[in-house]
This record gives sequence, C-alpha cells and structure tokens, in this order.
Amino acid sequence: MKLKQRVVLLAILLVIFIFTKVFLIDNLDTSAANREDQRAFHRMMAGLRVELVSKLDHTLQSPWEIAAQWVVPREVYPEETPELGAIMHAMATKKIMKADVGYKGTQLKALLILEGGQKVVFKPKRYNRDYVVEGEPYAGYDRHNAEVAAFHLDRILGFRRAPLVVGRFVNLRTEIKPVATEQLLSTFLTIGKEVIEDV
Repeated sequence: MKLKQRVVLLAILLVIFIFTKVFLIDNLDTSAANREDQRAFHRMMAGLRVELVSKLDHTLQSPWEIAAQWVVPREVYPEETPELGAIMHAMATKKIMKADVGYKGTQLKALLILEGGQKVVFKPKRYNRDYVVEGEPYAGYDRHNAEVAAFHLDRILGFRRAPLVVGRFVNLRTEIKPVATEQLLSTFLTIGKEVIEDV
C-alpha cells in the first residue's frame, strides 16, 4: 500500500473515530438527560395520581364541605389535595337521593342529588369511545368521557379550574327512576324491555 493510500485510510479512520466519539458522548449526555427527564416525569405522574379512597380519615367534615371550601375565584381545587380521591370516590359511589331534569342547554343532562345533599350534573353515555361523529363540529351529542378527560387535562396543566368529574355507571331502573321527579319521568319511554330517554 502506498503512502498516499495509507494517509487517506488513516484520515478516514480518524474521521470515523471522531464522529463516533462525538455521537457517543452526545448519546451518553442525552441518555443522562433522558433518564433525568424520565425521573421528573414519573415524579409528576406520582403527584397527579389519585387513589379513590372510600373515607376521609383525618377530618369530620363531609366530602362535599371540603370541596366547597376549596373553591376560590381563580381555582376550583388547590394544588395539594390529599382529599381529592375521597371526594371523587364519593361522587362515584354515593347513593342518588333525587333525580331531576338538568338545566337548559344543547345536550341531555340530569340533575342528581347525592347522599349528603350534593348536587351533581349527570351526562349519559351516547357513543362508544371510538365512534366518529361525521359532519359539522356540533353534529351529534357531546361525549360523556370528554368531561372526564377535560378535568384530568386541567389537572395535568395545573390550571385547576375545571369542575371535579368522575365516570359512573348508573342503573336507570334501580337508581334513577325510583327517585326521579315527575318531570324527569315524563321524558322516559319504555319499548319492550328497553327504557329510553326521550330527548
């Protein structure tokens, strides 16, 4: 091999070595930064995790009184909320004491009064999560899970201005109809064994 070829080969190997070293160092730095980002992400997710617990063990107040104390002009709930899980559990499980027609608007809503006197708005499920509504932006009905997603996105972004929302299965025959007002009952139709809300 001639001297010229050896120099060219050596130069190519040197360039490959330099690029390899630079990219490996960059990748190591990125990996360390990436690991720190992962740790920060996991800390943030741990802080956002809400365990739905059935009782408030450090207070004699009802969950509704605690949630009412949280509301201030710029936020609905504070950043540090150890009672949030208990309040959301209460919203998802407390007995429905009364059901009435919801307030006016473009979508079907029911006003429910839960055990302890808390008023809540109930939006029934109309579509499966993967159903695509075709047409104009306001075609079809609102998705029930959009409210839940909006609440959790509000928490993640740190705005804390969306109302507390939970998903809840409700049995129309056993939980709503026995405590429904006449006005709400007049909107139900029974076809065969199916009970349908007339809207």
